[in-house]
Amino acid sequence: MAAKPNPIPSVWARQQTAPDQPSLSRAAIVREAIVMLDADGTEALSMRKLGARLNAGATSLYRHVATKDELMELAVDEVFGEVVVPPVDSPDWRAAATEAAGSFRATALRHPWLASVLGQAGLAYLGPNLMAYSERMATLFTNVGFPEPSRAIETLLTYVIGMSTTEAAWLTTVARSGESEVEFVARFTPAAQQAAAGHDYLVAAYESSLNVDPAEIRDAKFTYGLDVVLDGLALRLPH
Repeated sequence: MAAKPNPIPSVWARQQTAPDQPSLSRAAIVREAIVMLDADGTEALSMRKLGARLNAGATSLYRHVATKDELMELAVDEVFGEVVVPPVDSPDWRAAATEAAGSFRATALRHPWLASVLGQAGLAYLGPNLMAYSERMATLFTNVGFPEPSRAIETLLTYVIGMSTTEAAWLTTVARSGESEVEFVARFTPAAQQAAAGHDYLVAAYESSLNVDPAEIRDAKFTYGLDVVLDGLALRLPH
């Protein structure tokens, strides 16, 4: 007798067998998981801790979500519902791509764990929100005439995810200090200047950042890099 194939390890590849109940639904589980992830990151999230916060036993929890990996798939897809993609028939593809990239970044900074887990969250790309996002981006880039829209989108997202991952990690460090970003930078900069003594470019860079809102500096860095990426993509469009 032939062995049964192994099931696909994804929440999107199996039917939900437990009926939603007002006291404990899959949606409620995912919402609470996102609260925990936003507060303490992926390492602090466990099914046991989540069950305790929901006043639910392990058996009740596992009826809705079988594993932490499934939970992460659901959480990723849920927050992707916050990412805005402008109308796919936008007359200015560059402005639309800029808005989409900015919305992705803003979402990743509201949920600092997101960017770092995108490549680890199982088959999260099969989730309804992420699939809708991918479809809208693909239509936007196809309509404007990119010969390889999927590669253009991947190039754009690689930049946005990379920048967002670094930025979210920085903001997490700031948050753990108990200080505002302005306060943290003010305390950090003198030590950085001293360490950079003898490196003229670095010293000048630190001096130029004095009395400037660090959030403005982050915004400017993101915008500069995004413009460079879009400049490069524009060269791929047929003239």
